[in-house]
Amino acid sequence: MKSRIFLALLALGGASSAYASDTCSVNLEGNDAMKYNLTNIDVPRTCSNFTINLSHTGKMAKNVMGHNVVVAKTTDMAGIDADGIKAGLAADYLKAGDTRILGHSKVVGGGESTSVSIPVASLTAAGAPLSFFCSFPGHSALMKGTVTLK
Repeated sequence: MKSRIFLALLALGGASSAYASDTCSVNLEGNDAMKYNLTNIDVPRTCSNFTINLSHTGKMAKNVMGHNVVVAKTTDMAGIDADGIKAGLAADYLKAGDTRILGHSKVVGGGESTSVSIPVASLTAAGAPLSFFCSFPGHSALMKGTVTLK
């Protein structure tokens, strides 16, 4: 009986550790219909870094229907997007050295994945409101959401 209780507590402890590490990351999916599976990402202030794992669940190539994820102040989205179009696919549709960007992934095509890790201190320092979006030309109109510090 005691061994069963011990094993149950051990299992809970392991689950608790796995859960704790998962709170500093999120899995985000983009598809061929230009949609993310999330409209908000909660970022715990207790994390030192926060990771967004992006998976392109579609089938189209990145030059046709590529996706990335960019995190920035909501007021900076349009400017980042406009400058990114000029930068082109080779630059992941992001202007080199753009200080408005708090974090970004590379552009991926169907079946590919990528991730970006962002220092939570930089999100806090930027102030609210924050957003995430895809900078592939025309995608940010549909592929966007909010980032909430909790």
